[in-house]
Amino acid sequence: MEMRNPPANRETAATEIAVLIPPVDVFEDENGITVKADLPGVSKDNLSIRVDGETLAIEARVSLGEAQKLDVVYAEIRVAQYKRSFVLSRELDTSKIEAAIKNGVLNLRVPKLERAKPRRIEIRAD
Repeated sequence: MEMRNPPANRETAATEIAVLIPPVDVFEDENGITVKADLPGVSKDNLSIRVDGETLAIEARVSLGEAQKLDVVYAEIRVAQYKRSFVLSRELDTSKIEAAIKNGVLNLRVPKLERAKPRRIEIRAD
């Protein structure tokens, strides 16, 4: 799996949307891969996961909010957008991806195709 990252955007204008690259951990076992991405403040409704060909794209939007009854004097980020994409191996079954988000951590499970999983070959004795 190859990771693709958008360039970091450090604009300070209040109307700009900062693009943040979420940190991820990728684990592989004989049945597939698991991707864990840190997306603090993201709800299920503001999360998008797409597969286009061999590319898996994760996008999320979060409003960082402001303290009530306070005037913002300076804010580098008011609205943030997370973006991260990966090139998936052809041995993975993208039609069976499972995703769940809990406490700001996205868990993605991408299983291997049956033909790509290791299997034991039975030996016959004649």
